[in-house]
Amino acid sequence: MTDTINSRLEKLGIALPAPAAPAANYLPFMVTGDLLFTSGQLPFDNSKLAATGRLGREVEIAAGQTAARHCAINVLAQAKAALGDLERIARLVKITVFVSSDPEFTEHHLVANGASDLFAEVLGEAGRHARAAVGVARLPLDAAVEVEAIFEIAKG
Repeated sequence: MTDTINSRLEKLGIALPAPAAPAANYLPFMVTGDLLFTSGQLPFDNSKLAATGRLGREVEIAAGQTAARHCAINVLAQAKAALGDLERIARLVKITVFVSSDPEFTEHHLVANGASDLFAEVLGEAGRHARAAVGVARLPLDAAVEVEAIFEIAKG
């Protein structure tokens, strides 16, 4: 089997879900020039949030990392919907990871690793990216984590 994004997903046992429809007046993704921007994706797993609550209070770091991984999978589902084929991804440019957290929580970067590691596993060298991990008071639906991404689209 050739080492492709699809083959890496298969090796990891990941089947991309149907991309989530927007819940309000926004688009789930936007392509401009050679860039694809995804809207923030919540940690849905089989139509259910993988983690709710705040890190440092109701949610442990490991559960936050798993939630971030689910967010990354959902980002890839949006990328596939936008591009038709994940092989059109030239590289992941940047992700922003929003972590619903207690004011005293300071391990946002560890939670964000759940998404970063998944992107590196699936996209290989093209998955190395810039990143911001930001603590917030609350996220939609009381989700523990939300991830958005910017991809460069391969030419031709």
